[in-house]
Parts: sequence; structure tokens; C-alpha cells
Amino acid sequence: FTAVYRELDHFWDAEARARLAKGRNPLAFRNLLTVDSHQAHLAMVNRLTQTAQPAIVIAGNGMCSSGRIVNYLKAMLGDERHDVLFVGYQAEGTPGRQIQRFGPRNGYVEFDGQRYDIRAQVHTMGGYSAHADQAGLLKFVSGMRNKPGEIRIVHGEPDAKRELARMYRALYAQAGCPLNVVVPG
Repeated sequence: FTAVYRELDHFWDAEARARLAKGRNPLAFRNLLTVDSHQAHLAMVNRLTQTAQPAIVIAGNGMCSSGRIVNYLKAMLGDERHDVLFVGYQAEGTPGRQIQRFGPRNGYVEFDGQRYDIRAQVHTMGGYSAHADQAGLLKFVSGMRNKPGEIRIVHGEPDAKRELARMYRALYAQAGCPLNVVVPG
């Protein structure tokens, strides 16, 4: 993704352009290492686990339910020298939510049927979700030239989904348009 962002620099915002003009490239990290293969990933997990070398690991799967992040967590959650920083929402029932909830109490999380104690420090920064919020979703639909006749709300907490459905119905009622809102159980 870093390479793609570098290629799309003509889309960068004013802040990024101002930094670039001052000789500071927001995507030039002297110590940035990208891990492109599974073998390199496992080697990095082992290296960081054995050396306790300071590092910032950016690994996908926002809910910590699969992918490379699971290997890092399995290897490092039990070591108090590490920190886990969540910058996005963690849905109920996911390992990410369990780490958020039970980590500060020296709890545990399960991966692949095995228990992993949480000794690492756990932190959360809100406001960095890649998903639109309620207002953004309403604005998106209200801005459509051809409004959909049906909206399915499949992502989010149950109460939030019901409230969004209510707001869509109100929006459509105000415009005098028919709408079927489906909130699967």
C-alpha cells in the first residue's frame, strides 16, 4: 500500500503537500521493512520475539481474527514489554474486542482453541475507522441520484443497526419515497 500511495501523490491533501515542499516525505521511512511473503513474515515474528527489538508492526485484519496479526499476537501478547494499539473499531465477539476488554485486567484471549495470556499493554485510539459513521452513511444515500428501493444493514452492533434503519426510514418518508430496510439477524 505504501508503494501505491507514493504513486498517487497527486491526490495527497494540502498537509501532505506542505510537508513534501519542506523536504519531509510522509512515506519515506528509513527503517521501514515490508514483509511480502509468509516465510519472511514468520522470520520477522521470530526475530522480534527473540530480540525484543523495538518495532512498530502494522498488520491488517482489524478484528484480529485471522491473518498475520494473529501470529504476532500469539508470539507477543504474553510479554509485558510489548504494546498493542487499536486504531479502529473492534466488534463484539472478535479477538480484538477480547484483547481490548480483558487485556487491561491481565486477562486472556483464545486463538485456534488455545489460551494466550495478555501481559502486553493495550491501548485504543478512536476515530480512525475506515468505515463511514451513521451521518456519513445517511449523507451517502441521500446524495444518490437514483435512490435504492432496499437497503440491507449487515455491519455493526445490533442497536446501532436498528437506529440506522430507523433513520433511513425517516429520511425516505420525508422524501416520500418507498424503502425496504432489511437488518438480517
